Amino acid sequence: MNILTEKFNTPYHSAPFGDIKNEDYLPAFKELIQKSEEEINAIVNNPEAASFENVIEALAYSGEQLDVVSNIFFNLNSAETSDEIQQIAQEVSPILTEYSSKISQNEALFNKIKKVYDEKATYNLNEEQEMLLNETYKGFVRSGALLNEEDKEKLKKISMDLSLKSLQFGQNVLASTNAYFKHITDKEQLAGIPEAIIEQYAEEAKERNLEGWVVTLQYPSYIPFMTYAENRDLRKELALANGKKSFDGGEFDNQNLIKELLNLKQQKAELLGYKNYADFVLEERMAKSPVKVFDFLNELLTKAKPYAAKEIDELKSLAKADGIEEMQGYDHTFYAEKLRKQKFDLNDEELKPYFPLNQVQEAVFRLSGELFGLSFEERNDIPKYHEDVKVYEVKENGNYKSLLYVDYFPRKGKRAGAWMTSYKNQYQQNGENSRPHISIVCNFSKPTKDTPSLLTFQEVTTLFHEFGHALHGMMANTQYPNLSGTSVKWDFVELPSQFLENFCYEPEFLKTFAKNYKTGEILPDEKIEKIEQSKNFMEGYQTMRQLGFGLLDMNYHTKVAELDHKSIKAFEDQYTKDTALYPTNTETAMSPSFSHIFQGGYSAGYYSYKWAEVLDADAFQYFKENGIFNPEIAAKYKVLLSSGGTKDPMELYKNFRGSEPKVESLLKRAFG
Repeated sequence: MNILTEKFNTPYHSAPFGDIKNEDYLPAFKELIQKSEEEINAIVNNPEAASFENVIEALAYSGEQLDVVSNIFFNLNSAETSDEIQQIAQEVSPILTEYSSKISQNEALFNKIKKVYDEKATYNLNEEQEMLLNETYKGFVRSGALLNEEDKEKLKKISMDLSLKSLQFGQNVLASTNAYFKHITDKEQLAGIPEAIIEQYAEEAKERNLEGWVVTLQYPSYIPFMTYAENRDLRKELALANGKKSFDGGEFDNQNLIKELLNLKQQKAELLGYKNYADFVLEERMAKSPVKVFDFLNELLTKAKPYAAKEIDELKSLAKADGIEEMQGYDHTFYAEKLRKQKFDLNDEELKPYFPLNQVQEAVFRLSGELFGLSFEERNDIPKYHEDVKVYEVKENGNYKSLLYVDYFPRKGKRAGAWMTSYKNQYQQNGENSRPHISIVCNFSKPTKDTPSLLTFQEVTTLFHEFGHALHGMMANTQYPNLSGTSVKWDFVELPSQFLENFCYEPEFLKTFAKNYKTGEILPDEKIEKIEQSKNFMEGYQTMRQLGFGLLDMNYHTKVAELDHKSIKAFEDQYTKDTALYPTNTETAMSPSFSHIFQGGYSAGYYSYKWAEVLDADAFQYFKENGIFNPEIAAKYKVLLSSGGTKDPMELYKNFRGSEPKVESLLKRAFG
């Protein structure tokens, strides 16, 4: 018997990681797809008249075990991959895409859905049921249910190609990231870099059986080097290596793959009756249209650019004092850190002792307790996929609420960055509230033999960001799995994550956990004040950077025809020139490693980070006006979190806040 095909015999039916073998996956997927297809056939062949219960609800609850196994497999492909898992992914992805297409293009099934949809006025549906019906019908139409047979086949092939090519994109970026390392044997070349970071580089060298020090393109290795290394030539070398990821014409180059992906998306949009892929995507977002997104991004661009220009001028003055006539992008982080230290006498290394990972995690746990009544207890009897992972049982006022997996440290089989994901969705069925299994994955510096894992302040906000997503998942309390947790409109999904980051800048909260791990000393008031003051440091630059990504994404998904006669580099340069603050380099491009839009779910959606900033600034302003731990407002916010996708997000927001979000809240927070 295949361990993956039955309900797991583990605490809370959690993933049985220790017992899963790679060879279990492919047969399990095939068997579970067959089971799910039998469930669909039972819906289609039911002789009773089509109803909400025997069509829409039955479909929502179908394929549960297949979803769980898919989540396990693809989460491991991101967090603990191997050549074997990547090979299985290449085999599994088209099978799953074909299965998905088969359901979405099942004419008999769609006819039943359409019948219920057309007769919905005769049903006494509650708000969540009506949302499920509308989303189900729209989902089928957007998957080609109204197309003729020939076009359905075309769409199916496009979907399979997109699935495989986006998978390949991510694998290329990971391979390209892992392929480079800088071996240093002369310690003088590490001048300016704090000893704790140098110790990490020595550990990395040791792991590779090398003398000296090794710097990689992994975030915890690369960023400190760019921040502190006085050796400008080496900063340039590292920046060029980073900028060449999947852009060097080699085995892992993604340039042609980008064009193929964008052309496939355009074909898909046109087949479904849309002008371009952005039109197709945005129909289902809060923003609704590309025009509204471009207007939103350009309004912020106009307001942020003068602040950004002023910030860069300050950095250029510092660089000039060091004899640098023309500052480059690879100088930015180094001089920004110098300026930050000059302005606020604050640097990451002096703050890090106050932010050991265990204390920061404990702080976010306590905050969740104060706001939402949650508690966290580590469980050592729940299987995990790597020794670095920890698992917590989450309770709400003493009752089981969720499982939370945390995976904090980089390793070869883990992609870069930080993310939240789920192994199992929350839903209610037959009187049982089946609770979710949520995971946070980050890439923080590993502890060494002498030092615990110490976070930069930016990493503190990263942990809070991902935990905000996790709360959205853990607090879920809906009827149906496909409306649960983070299953919301994409430009609403970043609100809970970005909202939680705000607490990191609040003195009364910081004092509860920012304590020196050696002495127990609380972070001094003057440093807390400087953190507050530095909150908007380089905000103009950061805003321009995010707007650059957002505008590039929107242009890729509205102007794909231009790529017939333009290189990826030329396209990127053209549509980021209004936000570029440094000269472009002919040898580098960021698009070939822009995984958010070519591998993740942010295609025609990267703007949502700034969109959600408006929401989070406005939401936190509400707390600030009434007390950041205000129980009544926390209770209203909890309703927003637990409602998932059961309501229109603007309606959810207005129910919480009492009004629509105001862009002025963001501008006030960012620029005063």
